[in-house]
Amino acid sequence: MSFRVPLLLVFLAFVQVILAGSPHPSAKYPALIDATLMSLSEGLESKSFSSVDLVNAYSARISEVQDDFHAVLELNPDALSIASSLDRERSRAHIRGPLHGIPILLKDLIGTKDKMNTTAGSYALLGARLPQDSTIAKKLREAGAILLGKTSVSEWANFRSFNSSNGWCARVGQAYGPYYPGQDPWGSSTGSAIGASLGLAWANIGTETDGYMVIPVSSHLDTIGTLARTVKDAAYLLQAIAGKDPNDNYTSAIPNVPNYVKACKLSGLSGMRIGVPRNAIALGSTTTFEPAQSTAFEKALSVLRNAGAIIVDNTNLTAAEEFWTSSIPGQVVSADFLVDLPKFLSKLNTNPNKITDLSSLRAFVQNYPSEEYPDRDTGIWDVTLLGFNSTSPEFWVAYQKNLFYGTEGGLLGALDRHNLDAVIMPADYSAHHFAAPVGAPVVTVPMGVYPAGSTIVKDPRGLVERAEGIPFGLSFLGRRWSEEKLIEMAYAFEQRTNFRSKVKPYKVPKTELRDVVGR
Repeated sequence: MSFRVPLLLVFLAFVQVILAGSPHPSAKYPALIDATLMSLSEGLESKSFSSVDLVNAYSARISEVQDDFHAVLELNPDALSIASSLDRERSRAHIRGPLHGIPILLKDLIGTKDKMNTTAGSYALLGARLPQDSTIAKKLREAGAILLGKTSVSEWANFRSFNSSNGWCARVGQAYGPYYPGQDPWGSSTGSAIGASLGLAWANIGTETDGYMVIPVSSHLDTIGTLARTVKDAAYLLQAIAGKDPNDNYTSAIPNVPNYVKACKLSGLSGMRIGVPRNAIALGSTTTFEPAQSTAFEKALSVLRNAGAIIVDNTNLTAAEEFWTSSIPGQVVSADFLVDLPKFLSKLNTNPNKITDLSSLRAFVQNYPSEEYPDRDTGIWDVTLLGFNSTSPEFWVAYQKNLFYGTEGGLLGALDRHNLDAVIMPADYSAHHFAAPVGAPVVTVPMGVYPAGSTIVKDPRGLVERAEGIPFGLSFLGRRWSEEKLIEMAYAFEQRTNFRSKVKPYKVPKTELRDVVGR
């Protein structure tokens, strides 16, 4: 599948790079696949390179690997002019903050009022225009970040088909993970995750998906998060976007935002009580928790103990088995979508395909050839249209039961019963199955990699789910608003293990800053 974003955007970047001037004689250029915010900020401050140079370099890297991974849907045609303006501000000693002049990528559910589209990967909303930025986009612009482009997404955040695949969307086709040819990219924030792995921007925004002017799935469950290559960089990005949103009542309960960056300290695990819910882990053992992960998990427990953490084993989630097979979580999401989607669509300034609700969306998708229907069905929508919505009396009963799965019967209950600071689980299913029902935070860091000789496992469409070299992670789950504490623990684990340096994509972009500065 070719890159459907006009490649002129990338070529123009190289034409305009001459504005950045000649290379500094003692310039230091960090390798972009591993560049941290600190290394980029130091380079900008020393004038080794400019924000214009960063936009050009990242744009070229995206173009290099687009046909291999399909990570990006479109580039921001105004990225260069924005970068130039921010460079001028920097030259006048006007620095907005740590993110000043730093490019990031947004998942294609994050609304922006600019020349970019916000489509959830579908042609149904191509050309639609929003009345204003999402709060997330607004905060990032105010912080000085450059919104470089929109990343690919499992279409409609994996809320359309029963038989599609992670990472597929009509606008760009199938996205692939970067650690093995044909790799399943997992999740719905696929392009953002791929972008973080390959250094296609400094950091990326993904979702579990709601917020004002963000294409919703379920307002009761959705959230926005950061994807970066280090815990500290994720903390910097979270610092810029966290807080109350006057347009989103669900954020009114958020307390004062702490300093997430200061939470990144090596002593972060000392004295922390961390639970291991063996029954919940066992539920995934037949599909995700292979021997390689089991071994890595036990080694991770040793790392945590040696760092001063108190490991409390068998802190089971009492309703985990019931929750694992329950249809109630799906009913809650479907009921929300029936109401939340029309609300979002009603606010659009332009809506070329006249999509007003789920029925009209389904009709469009079923009749637009590039949406690949019926090979990729609309089964989730079909079922949703037959059910109740979130204004119905049935919804409240289902929602309360769903909350039970996350409170007394789930994560929050285990935290309270055992006086825990966090629970740890393999990352493959921790967030969706055990944290999302109650809006609890999760921080995930690399834990290991499938070793040489691992059996190749594929999904029904042939995507590689497990194979040699594919990494897997460890998730820290905590109480609502415990992000600061989770960052402390995750950072301390990350610094002691440094698994990121041991995991390499099978193909990486070659363009670096030295290739574009002064040209």
